[in-house]
Amino acid sequence: MSQSAYNVNFLRKTVLDMAFNGSTVHIPCAFSVIEILAVLYREHLYLASTPNDPQRDFLVLSKGHGVMAQYACMLEQGWLKESDIKNYFADGTALKGLSDAHVPGLEVTSGSLGHGLSVGVGMALGSKLRKTNQQVYAIVGDGESNEGSIWEALLFAAHWKLDNLCVIIDANGFQAMGTTQEVMHLSDLTKKLEAFDFDTIELDGHNEKELTEAFHKLKANKNGRPKAIVANTVKGKGVSFMEGNNTWHYTRLNPTTYQNALKELGF
Repeated sequence: MSQSAYNVNFLRKTVLDMAFNGSTVHIPCAFSVIEILAVLYREHLYLASTPNDPQRDFLVLSKGHGVMAQYACMLEQGWLKESDIKNYFADGTALKGLSDAHVPGLEVTSGSLGHGLSVGVGMALGSKLRKTNQQVYAIVGDGESNEGSIWEALLFAAHWKLDNLCVIIDANGFQAMGTTQEVMHLSDLTKKLEAFDFDTIELDGHNEKELTEAFHKLKANKNGRPKAIVANTVKGKGVSFMEGNNTWHYTRLNPTTYQNALKELGF
């Protein structure tokens, strides 16, 4: 896969196209994970021509409301067609507004936050028991980390020494109804994960070089400890009037804001 593949501005454009065509929401929470997904799809996931290859690595989008970012990668991978983007949310479409395991390429149904990570932990344990080399990458929201089930899953992963699991926390500082600090202050996520016996790296979640180096480093460290990345991100990254503006969590594009957003991305 070339370094030019999964260009983040093109991926963001696909998200805008889907959101505008379907008159739907959740644009900023998709934008905050674009670089994470681009790096994973480009360099770190074992992928085949079919999304159901039994030897594939697993990408679990526990923060399922960011699914348009994954759809954008699946389009580039050839698993979706332009018609899927054009007809998003139209009658008869197979694509939902939240991650749904009925869609090939999506590993988990994660409309309800907090349980997707547990599914990923189970996949990692299954891979260990089968003695395969499959990796599991689970993307979790920082707001989602309010849920107790997240911390139970982390405890389980450490207990079973699942060093084939990498948890990426999209730390964009917001959830649907406010900042994470207002709703449920999480304190220092890096220290918390280290206390749960995870090899943990904190980085800029929009820096593709930092991300790919961290993924390589963590994957190579087969020490019996599960892995984690705390990715500091900006909700709405890439479009100035969405960045850090939580009203856009549930705001729909109109023709003017759609065109303005495209212009900011260079289209």
